[in-house]
Amino acid sequence: MSSRSRSKTRLSRSLGVALTPKAARILEKRPYAPGEHGRTKRKADSDYAVRLREKQRLRAQYGIREKQLRIAFNEARRTQGLTGENLVELLEMRLDALVLRAGFARTTAQARQFVVHRHILVDGKIVDRPSFRVKPGQLIHVKARSEGTEPFQVAAAGGHADVLPKVPAYLDVELDKLQARLERRPKRAEIPVTCDVQLVVEYYAAR
Repeated sequence: MSSRSRSKTRLSRSLGVALTPKAARILEKRPYAPGEHGRTKRKADSDYAVRLREKQRLRAQYGIREKQLRIAFNEARRTQGLTGENLVELLEMRLDALVLRAGFARTTAQARQFVVHRHILVDGKIVDRPSFRVKPGQLIHVKARSEGTEPFQVAAAGGHADVLPKVPAYLDVELDKLQARLERRPKRAEIPVTCDVQLVVEYYAAR
């Protein structure tokens, strides 16, 4: 197991949420925090620690930096509706998140890599920024020259179906063509992310 893979697995066990397919398998066998005290019952966490952990869970699942999450939170707070739900919905419209949901990639890290390496187009134009906000109606697809490469051939054959959640209703995916359209803004209840968003709101509100 590589050091990066070990790091993701340890983080997954620490946060109690699988960040990679390998971490999901290990969590089934060892559903407790890493380290010699992982199995032992610890004293109750403080309110701050609980909120911090939930914020870290959200960050880890989208693979984003603290600054990126803070910017998204500020935008969510300015948007009409519930701040927590707005936050997750805005994060879900990131290009790398939708590349993962569509089944083009196996993990968030791989989805980000595909975008950065200029394999992904939005409405026919290359976008190499994982944080790019996809708008409803826009088409995400793999560059023609990249379609024949092994990672995308595996994806087109449905090779990631065993480790990814079912394609959400806000995406219309034609996997064999390696394309997906964002039909509408995602709704929090449909987004396959494990997080108590109210605790994230409380974390930032207290700072």
